[in-house]
Amino acid sequence: MAHAASPNAYSDAAQPERPVKPAILRGAMGRCPSCGHGRLFKGYLTVRAACPHCGEELHHQRADDGPAYLTILLVSHLGAPLLLAIFMAYRPSAMAMLIGFGLGAVVLSLLLLPRIKGGMIGFQWARRMHGFGGNSARVEAGAP
Repeated sequence: MAHAASPNAYSDAAQPERPVKPAILRGAMGRCPSCGHGRLFKGYLTVRAACPHCGEELHHQRADDGPAYLTILLVSHLGAPLLLAIFMAYRPSAMAMLIGFGLGAVVLSLLLLPRIKGGMIGFQWARRMHGFGGNSARVEAGAP
């Protein structure tokens, strides 16, 4: 006979569910995924240690290379079909295509990167990943 594990302070069942979609949207807007008021970044991509408005610790985030990979994926998947369509319709010179699409890719990448990183941080906060659960620091340290 299997016994059901009782929820303790470290299990996900003991903590209330966090809404994922609002957290992702708040993060994508550069705001704290918890309160939506404090700024998430203190620079272009540097995440604050804590929210200046609600005090939620944000240093737990582990976005790493994920936002860069997703940005490259999105920009290339938007740019490649557009490049073919523009070339087939207007037949611009190679230099015009190079300058236009090179500049477009750089601008789009710079616009998307902080939004994707904020969204990933919001997702991590909502799913209580990487220490956003509250008690995980004690769990990682081996506290009972």
